[in-house]
Amino acid sequence: MKKISKLPSLEASFTEVSTLIDKMEHGELTLEQSLQHFERGIVLIKHCQKLLNEAEQKVQVLIEANNQAELAPYGDDKTEGTEKNENQE
Repeated sequence: MKKISKLPSLEASFTEVSTLIDKMEHGELTLEQSLQHFERGIVLIKHCQKLLNEAEQKVQVLIEANNQAELAPYGDDKTEGTEKNENQE
């Protein structure tokens, strides 16, 4: 049985997947190396999906804790503040 190494952070996983893709695209690997890279890439992608799902769940909990049904689009409060300042002048 293979010992599973600790998986990297989300950012490091994306970087490693990109590197694996670059190596495989250049076609200088043996079939066995390509399969190993592909397998590692799948593990990393699944890991990234898990991390993103966990982050999404945390955001949902925070939204619910603040009694908001949904997040307001970014920048709306700045637009409203600008309009208020313009109306005050």
